[in-house]
Amino acid sequence: MDWTLEVVVVPVTDVDRAKQFYVDGLGFDVDHDSRFGEEMRIVQLTPPGSGCSIVIGKGVGDMAPGSIKGLQLVVRDLRAGHAQLVSRGVEVSEIKVAGPEGFRLATEDDELNNQGFCFFDDPDGNSWAVQQITARS
Repeated sequence: MDWTLEVVVVPVTDVDRAKQFYVDGLGFDVDHDSRFGEEMRIVQLTPPGSGCSIVIGKGVGDMAPGSIKGLQLVVRDLRAGHAQLVSRGVEVSEIKVAGPEGFRLATEDDELNNQGFCFFDDPDGNSWAVQQITARS
């Protein structure tokens, strides 16, 4: 039996501000923006090429805004992905390489496959990582 992760709820304070960040800043697609009265709104957003979406909204969970840490996106070319985030106005860390002593700034010569990362937060402080994976073992 296959078990697929399809949706992750990301708690936010301002749905419209968060939606703008995820659409304009990250390029996520809006799957739907549904209102169910005054107390419930569900916005489902999907990163390009992903089989998993996020949901932001009102009345969709009990988590505190900004409490999600460690969500991770994967790209095939981290340098290009980083440049795209910067060009879209996202405050993103420099590219870093994971190693035995932790993270260090990447150099132009570093191999980034599986060990290259950059990091950013959404407007509420939910933390994201972007990792380069070009080949899986």
